[in-house]
Amino acid sequence: MFTGIIETLGRVKDVISEDSNLHLYVESAISNELKIDQSISHNGVCLTVVGLEGNIHKVTAIDETLKKSNLGKLKAGDIVNLERCTLIGGRLDGHIVQGHVDQTAVCTAKEDQNGSTIFTFTYSPDTQNMTVEKGSVTVNGISLTVVGSKDHEFSVAIIPYTLEHTNLGQIHVGDEVNLEFDIVGKYVAKIMSLRN
Repeated sequence: MFTGIIETLGRVKDVISEDSNLHLYVESAISNELKIDQSISHNGVCLTVVGLEGNIHKVTAIDETLKKSNLGKLKAGDIVNLERCTLIGGRLDGHIVQGHVDQTAVCTAKEDQNGSTIFTFTYSPDTQNMTVEKGSVTVNGISLTVVGSKDHEFSVAIIPYTLEHTNLGQIHVGDEVNLEFDIVGKYVAKIMSLRN
C-alpha cells in the first residue's frame, strides 16, 4: 500500500523487452536502499524490485501492467515518480493508494493560474471509473484532490512544490498519465451497480 506522496524521482537508464515483459532499469537516490522483492511505485504502478546494482534498481512490468499503464512508453532518460510502500505506524499524508493502475488518461489542458497550475485529464468512457468533486485521485502515483469532475474528465490544481518534485512539471497537453481511482469510490460504484 502507498500514500501517493512521491518520495523521489528516478531516471530510466535502460528499457529492455523480453517476450511480453518489459524490464526497467531506474537510477534514483533511494535505489541503493532497496532490497530484492521489495515493492516500489513507479508512476503509480506497484512493481517488485528484481535486481540491484549501485544506484540502479531493476523492475519488470508484465503484459497486463503494460496494457493498463503508460510504462510501455518509457524510454531511457525519462523521469518517473517513485514511492516506497507505506510504513505501518506512519502518517497517511495522501490517501490509500494500492499501486494498481486502473487506466491511462490524456492531458487535455494545462493552465497557469499565477501560483498554481490546473491540469485537465480525459479518460476512456469504456470503464465505470469516476471522480467526484474534492475526492481523491492518483495521477502518475501522486495523490491529488479533484477540483473539477465531469463524465470521463477531471481537473486538479497543482502547487509549485508538487510541480518541482514530481514529473507533473514535464506533462504537456497530449501526454498520457496513469490513473488510480479512489478505492472506496470503486467499491461503492461496484455495490451500486449490483443493486440495479
